[in-house]
Amino acid sequence: MIEVTNLVRRYGPHIAVNNASFKIDKGEIVGFLGPNGAGKSTTMNILTGYLSSTEGTVKINGMDILEHPMEIKKNIGYLPESPPLYMDMTVNEYLSFTGEIKKIPKSETSDRINKIMNIVGIDDVSKRLIKNLSKGYKQRVGLAQAMIGDPEILIMDEPTAGLDPKQILEIRDLIKELGKDRTIILSSHILPEVSAVCKRVLIINHGIIVADDTPENLAKRLLGGSHIQLRVDGSEAEVSKALSKLASVQKLDFQESHEAGTVEFIAEAESDIDIRRDLFKALASANIPILMMRSLDMSLEDIFLDLTTKEEAAE
Repeated sequence: MIEVTNLVRRYGPHIAVNNASFKIDKGEIVGFLGPNGAGKSTTMNILTGYLSSTEGTVKINGMDILEHPMEIKKNIGYLPESPPLYMDMTVNEYLSFTGEIKKIPKSETSDRINKIMNIVGIDDVSKRLIKNLSKGYKQRVGLAQAMIGDPEILIMDEPTAGLDPKQILEIRDLIKELGKDRTIILSSHILPEVSAVCKRVLIINHGIIVADDTPENLAKRLLGGSHIQLRVDGSEAEVSKALSKLASVQKLDFQESHEAGTVEFIAEAESDIDIRRDLFKALASANIPILMMRSLDMSLEDIFLDLTTKEEAAE
């Protein structure tokens, strides 16, 4: 669906995007992350055809965006951080206007607008002036304009910026629903939002793609193995003795327990090895009750900070 190869964008001596390459398949919802000034917006503007690249290629459905710009733009809907709204228009007037720009046949415009307003939940404000709408409704109107051409690809830059928690949940659910039959690229600084919606993340820093994988795989890679956190009713000596013969456990890291009379520790194994059953059997045989057991994963925030901080340290 989307294939980016050796993408470079220079602004004079400054390199905003540096030899970036990635692929996004049809139907994927991909989070695109990076610190301010990392090259996210520049990359998204190149994907939409708004900017040209200095070097490299962008292909959508096998077509080069520089060679087939109009055909490709018909298949892309873009929601920038600040939606391009005309405040003195009603919602219906604005969507009709954007429909004309997208060259939707007049015979189809009304049905298309009604369908999209129903999908994004703005039917009840169709006749209101945009300037009188709440931030959440304005964001929905912006999303509606991105969808007016029924694009196969949606690119969203901070779609929940400035929204309250209820509105964020509504937009999150809407993105998930839209992702059932569209390819979506989502850029956001709200990393739990990306975790909740995206199965895969691209992380860019200083114009370079530093990660491209699922959050789970990135966490395993950065942690260097499988980590299980436990709290048990026993002593450190008893736990060490019970688990000393387990070849699957590489390391035990004892920690301060927050519950009196218990011991808390992290058991580490090699990547992709599930040691939970081994731990249960060994501790049960030693008559050590397990009070808590959970996988210890890095959050997307931890992954993001680890990768971007490493890049800065390397420089």
